[in-house]
Amino acid sequence: MVEKREDGDFVESLARGLKVIRAFSTSQLAFTVSDMAAATELARPTARRLLLTLEQLGYVRSHDGMYMLTPQILDLGMSYITAQGVWDIARPHLESLVSRTKESSSMSQLDGSDIVYTARVSVPKIIGFSVQIGTRFPAIATSMGHVLLSELSAKQLDEILSTPSQSRVIPRVKPTRKELNVTLAEVRSRGWALSDERLSLGIRSIAAPVRDASGVIIAAVNVTVNAAETPLTKLRSSYLPLLLETAQRITDDFVRMSHVPAIEVEPS
Repeated sequence: MVEKREDGDFVESLARGLKVIRAFSTSQLAFTVSDMAAATELARPTARRLLLTLEQLGYVRSHDGMYMLTPQILDLGMSYITAQGVWDIARPHLESLVSRTKESSSMSQLDGSDIVYTARVSVPKIIGFSVQIGTRFPAIATSMGHVLLSELSAKQLDEILSTPSQSRVIPRVKPTRKELNVTLAEVRSRGWALSDERLSLGIRSIAAPVRDASGVIIAAVNVTVNAAETPLTKLRSSYLPLLLETAQRITDDFVRMSHVPAIEVEPS
């Protein structure tokens, strides 16, 4: 059931609609009405009305009684990305990095205990997971996650780690809190993170922070490689300097953007 709130301004129908959207995943791309009701713990008539409403709005399509998301759903996430300017700022730098390394590069931000991909430039290589903008992974098992967690206070880290992952991915390596503390201290000290097949076999990555004008980490960027193709020595000696340079350039652009005064258009 959708958790009810005492706040009279809480719109339960909206919460239910969002719950229906979140039920779709790579492991279940289509639902019958009954399946959706079971997955969301909503009454069947409610699930049906929500699916029909989403269909009329263009976010869902139906075929032979099965409901699937349409590409229009990406508009919801792209609104956030566009508003933040993340993609426009990061894109040329990530493209330059990928052209030099011939490896995929991404940017992510923290949402609960997950990292969420907000920008990506990929190359056609076989990696254990399909990744696109909006993909989630548990932060504790990724290099970008370690960067994003590294400068949080103990209290903030406690709160985040107590939040269940929404990624539906079980990492290959789940560190204890003590092990995570040691890892994050190392990341703070050296300014970058390494994940060697922690998320899944075959996936190896390095990540560096992107900061705002006050020096706070607001995102992380990475280089991801196939562990069978790229040894750790090459990742550190060849790709790490390029990644750190890229992260600094994105940071510099974010800082410049923050200093640009907003232009208010007077209503005519």
